[in-house]
Amino acid sequence: MEKTEKTKTLVYVGLFTALSVILTSFFSISTPIFTIGFGTIPIVFSSIMFGPLIGGITGALSDFIGAMLFPKGAFFFGFTITGFLNGALYGLFLHNKPKSLKRITLCVITSTLVLYLGLNTYWISIITGKGFIALLPQRIIKEIVTIPVNAILIYELWKYVGNSIMVPSFKTTNK
Repeated sequence: MEKTEKTKTLVYVGLFTALSVILTSFFSISTPIFTIGFGTIPIVFSSIMFGPLIGGITGALSDFIGAMLFPKGAFFFGFTITGFLNGALYGLFLHNKPKSLKRITLCVITSTLVLYLGLNTYWISIITGKGFIALLPQRIIKEIVTIPVNAILIYELWKYVGNSIMVPSFKTTNK
């Protein structure tokens, strides 16, 4: 990767990270057990554009910076791991792949079951001292609602902005 490509990638990662932090901090509803928000959307687009590694880094940075700027209790590194894995998962499913509602829905379901219901519920059980199984019922209800919302939102946004920004041009002209 040449220097110009690295710089532009870094700028995009910064932009997507900032958008994720803003959407999570100011445009979400939080309870001690779950959060409903749109902070994942910029991470998804970072993953679509740059792949699993950069998407994962964007997810981890978003969680870490958001926790430092807008703390909601003590920082817990487990959620940063989930953020990285979420970005990486979307990159694996969607980077250089066709726009398909089926593919996006499968990715959202996988992320929801493995990361949000599985891993995040485990992290919350560690933090709160409550049993994993005791936390699941209310988290399952929230995630069932968010799966179609996230899948349709990602699909429509990807379709809408598709060719305009999803493949950034890294070629520069020498004048």
